[in-house]
Formats: sequence, structure tokens, C-alpha cells
Amino acid sequence: MDDLEKIKHVVSSIISLTPEEWELLKTIIGKATIKKNDFFLKENAVCDSIAFVNSGVLVYYKTLENANEVTTDFAFENEWVTNNHSRLNHSPSHLNIKAIEDSELLVVKHQELLSFYDKIPALERFSRVLMEQAYVKLVQLSIDLQTLSATDRYLKLLKIYPEIFRKVPLYHIANYLGIAPKSLSRIRNSIFSSGK
Repeated sequence: MDDLEKIKHVVSSIISLTPEEWELLKTIIGKATIKKNDFFLKENAVCDSIAFVNSGVLVYYKTLENANEVTTDFAFENEWVTNNHSRLNHSPSHLNIKAIEDSELLVVKHQELLSFYDKIPALERFSRVLMEQAYVKLVQLSIDLQTLSATDRYLKLLKIYPEIFRKVPLYHIANYLGIAPKSLSRIRNSIFSSGK
């Protein structure tokens, strides 16, 4: 399969591009391979791009003063990865984005994307839809953390990302769910023993 087939499919599910527009868009899509434990973005750097995860998994996290990490999000295959706050404000990132397995990204530099809005007007709509999706995800996470039990948050995460426990270290998952790793183990054991 062509390296760009997945991203073409995802883009086409949001906007319609002519063959000529797609050929033009391809000229600003670069490929990046990130090895396990290497960074897409480091804390305090300015995010200058948005990337499609062609394969692999990345984790968003912040390192606290006591060296603990707070996991805030994940990016799996066929999802987008960026730090919108840093990218859109040209400000230092408060988060790290790291590959937790070897990952292949299809990268578009922010400035090139902006310059293509005039050449391919539908791209502006595409960017807006991605921003709306990111916003809805953030709001839903905030609501879930305040209204769902730890067990319900776990079950919901498992439904959205069934492969997460094969790919992501438990401490990142527990952290994302707002619970201690021991609590996550108890929840998992309880669910397995009840046959859910």
C-alpha cells in the first residue's frame, strides 16, 4: 500500500479534493520515522508541525518538578499528533510528545499548511474540523474525569482503544485515567474475574 493511502483516506473523509489538489498537497507531506522513546516534541520547544500517525503510538505527557509524569493524551495509528496550543500561538510547549513504539509519521509544517489555504481552500475547513475534534475530545475527557467512576473511565478507554494495553505502559494508562497503577490493576482484576 502506498505510504500516503491512509492519510488520503482520512483527509477524503472530511473534505473532497480534486486529483490535482491531492497531487499539490502531497508536495508538503514529509515522512518522519521516530524510534521508540524518541520525541516528536519536547517540552519548551515550539511545535511547528502537525503529523498523521501512519504507524505506531505516541504519548503526550508533562514532567512535574518532582520528576513524576502526567499523561494527558495518546496518538494511535490513523490519528493526528500536534500541540495545538504551542503551534497556533507559536509558544513553548508545556508537554512532551514521545513515541512509545517505533512510529512513522507523515508531517506537514504549520507554515506550509497556512500557505496552502489559498491554493486549496478546502484545507482550511479540514484544519477547522481537526481543531473541533481535538476540542470535543478535550472537553469530553474533562467531563469524564469529573463524572465517571475510575472503572467506567477504564471501560470507555478500552472501548475506544482496544489495543491500548498491548501498546502503552500501564503507568501511562493509569496516569491518563487519573488513578494509581495499583488501582488500575485492581480494576482490571475485578473486571476479568466478573467476566465483563
